Amino acid sequence: MPISLYNPFETLHFDPHTCFLTGQDLHSGNEQICIFPEWILDRFSLREKRFRMLDQVTGIQYQDLKLPCSAEVKTAFDILEEEIKYAFNEEYDEVKKIPGERLFLWMGKLVYGVLYNDLALEISRTEKKEETFKMSDSLKKRFGKFHLMLQSLVHPMEFKGLKPWSIRVVRLKYSQDTFNYKDEPVNLNFSLGMNGFGIVACLQDNGAIGNNQQDIINKIADKILHPIQFEELCSRFLYANYLLKKQAQHVILPEEDKVIIESLPLTETPNDPLFGHWDESMFARVLEGYWEPWGLTKNDIITTLAESPLSFLENDYTHEFIEPESVTLPF
Repeated sequence: MPISLYNPFETLHFDPHTCFLTGQDLHSGNEQICIFPEWILDRFSLREKRFRMLDQVTGIQYQDLKLPCSAEVKTAFDILEEEIKYAFNEEYDEVKKIPGERLFLWMGKLVYGVLYNDLALEISRTEKKEETFKMSDSLKKRFGKFHLMLQSLVHPMEFKGLKPWSIRVVRLKYSQDTFNYKDEPVNLNFSLGMNGFGIVACLQDNGAIGNNQQDIINKIADKILHPIQFEELCSRFLYANYLLKKQAQHVILPEEDKVIIESLPLTETPNDPLFGHWDESMFARVLEGYWEPWGLTKNDIITTLAESPLSFLENDYTHEFIEPESVTLPF
């Protein structure tokens, strides 16, 4: 009998008495797992700090962001967490060695956990208005496939051909006291900077964003980025993902002992491009959000005299990589 998989997006079922990953019934409200790992909450003193939710109004303490979770799933995540904790503590070289599937699961738990809590808030608000919560078929499909892939934590899965994600790890001039996490759950974007490394990822793009941004990744190579350069890289990934016009497609084959997932290449033609038009003014708005710590506004980033936005990654005229040591901004 083929492996049975759970999809909460078919019925929009997000219940505190149902394991978020397997759909298994839970018997106690204590059967939960923290979205942000305990060791991160303690190391960066995050427990009582507030995490801003998708509505940009609601703030929930990091320690209260949780997922209903069976003992089996919690045990599997605990094992994964020990692998990640070791690599993250050893900095960039060990992080680069983490298999993509394991890093995807770790990032996926955070992004999905935030998404789950965002949905729970929206469903609660809708019910208070005596209305029915609705989600587009497109989002149901995207989130459902993402959730299915997260089940590789407890079900054998083989990712055949292309990987369903783009993940890039870079060296970063961050201290051991910095934890800079960002996500954008709708398009499943992730970024994290800490302890001398940065990770930027799109978790459901079949590698399209990584390919789109590979030129700048090649220029970065093993250089130790200034934080503002990393934020620019994250901005590029997020905006490119926003412009991606095609939804990732997969062939999913449940078999007796595993599930095979084949990611299909996203293709384009002259009349059907893969990405929408890159609008420099819109990109400058994205950069403004990421560069807020340095006080740079959209008017600083792009002016009527400039053909393209300010960049700390590439020289506007030669397109050569800007050496991190030449960036004099604080970090």
